Amino acid sequence: MYEAFFHLSRAPFSRDIPVEELLHTDSWGELQGRLAHVAKTRAFGVFTGDAGTGKTTAIRRFAKELDINRHKILYLTDSALTPRNFYWEALHQLGCKPKFYRGDAKRQLQKALSDLTESEKKTPVMIVDEAHMLSREMLEEIRFLLNLRMDSYSGTALILIGQSELRETLKLQVNEAISQRIDIRFHLQPMDKGQTTQYIKRHLESAKASGEIFTTAAMNIIHEYCTGIPRKVNKVATACLMAASGSGQLLVDDHLVRVVIASEFDA
Repeated sequence: MYEAFFHLSRAPFSRDIPVEELLHTDSWGELQGRLAHVAKTRAFGVFTGDAGTGKTTAIRRFAKELDINRHKILYLTDSALTPRNFYWEALHQLGCKPKFYRGDAKRQLQKALSDLTESEKKTPVMIVDEAHMLSREMLEEIRFLLNLRMDSYSGTALILIGQSELRETLKLQVNEAISQRIDIRFHLQPMDKGQTTQYIKRHLESAKASGEIFTTAAMNIIHEYCTGIPRKVNKVATACLMAASGSGQLLVDDHLVRVVIASEFDA
């Protein structure tokens, strides 16, 4: 295994790295701040970014830092989420047995959220991931969460997380009603060259790397190929470490990166 070859404590570019050990760019910091504001004010926020930019990872960190004595997180992710599944999953996470009929489940969820807010003094924070996959019907159904007490009161913080096309979907005239209700919008940008370099170094440090493994030129090539997308950087960097260990090469240079990209990713 390449971890032993490079004397690493773990795979440095895996998905299970603790969020507190990840690189926090300015964009990431701004995203965290806006997520916290949505939770604090029970607002409606829409957060987007290209695939692989770290949206779900950001949500992991946000959820970990919320005070569980003051908030209740409901996390829903389903590429084919229907209103019925939406209510049932939310109610299950609230510890309720969902009623069979959709209308009954809808009223049941509304009451459960109200009880959580008023009786337990907790703010429900509902997170809908992969929101770019939501159907028109599902977007309309979500609007009801914003209509508690005839628009005079917001009973829950609502967060939609999705890929960039969610922004375009919400610009459509047919979605004008829900778009007007959005309080906070944020688009997570890819990393620039300097941030990609810092990202690679930070991950290696978290795996207890004892010295330089990637040359500056190698990291620049990785950035150019991956366009600053963390998920792509993880895959290419891992492939480079495997190739280097297989050939007994202790330093990953730009030549090796080009060979790996050409043979494994551009083939």
